[in-house]
Amino acid sequence: MDDRKTNLNAGNDYELDQSAEAKAPPEEAAREDADAKRLAADLDDLRQTLLRRQADFDNYRKRIEKERSEDNKRATARVVEGLIPVIDGFEHALAAHREAEYEGYRKGFELIYKQLLDNLGRLGVVRVEPVGKPFDPHLHQAMDRAETTQVADGTILEVFQPGYVFHGRVLRPAMVRVAVHPSGASNVGAN
Repeated sequence: MDDRKTNLNAGNDYELDQSAEAKAPPEEAAREDADAKRLAADLDDLRQTLLRRQADFDNYRKRIEKERSEDNKRATARVVEGLIPVIDGFEHALAAHREAEYEGYRKGFELIYKQLLDNLGRLGVVRVEPVGKPFDPHLHQAMDRAETTQVADGTILEVFQPGYVFHGRVLRPAMVRVAVHPSGASNVGAN
């Protein structure tokens, strides 16, 4: 009977141990669930932070590329502005020597001039050729006006100095003579 009691007591102890273990897992499970939720929230926050950082870096990279491109264009524009007087010099020299003894010199000079213009064109420089076109104060600078009724009012008659545009930016406006229709009011005021 003592053995039975011991076995019964051992059984009761076993039952007590089982009930204590049964109570412990729900508390641990709740704590583990809270830890898992906290870790999942931390992971989600880290993912969101990573996505924001990647977007910020991508925006930074694009901004730097745009600034680098604009800096390159500004530097090229400064070089081109320095070459415009050289082009003018070429044109004056070519216009001055039309004699036969200068023919060889002239041909070499024309080749150099054409090569210079071609290279500037590849860089994005556009020469403004406004003869016969309407006057545009953004592209042209009126140096003179001529009264005439043979063309529309505001038409460019002559170019004194060509203009140049580089990627939409005017490096030098064309200096021009503009047609103006004579009017009775301006003649009366002048007398």
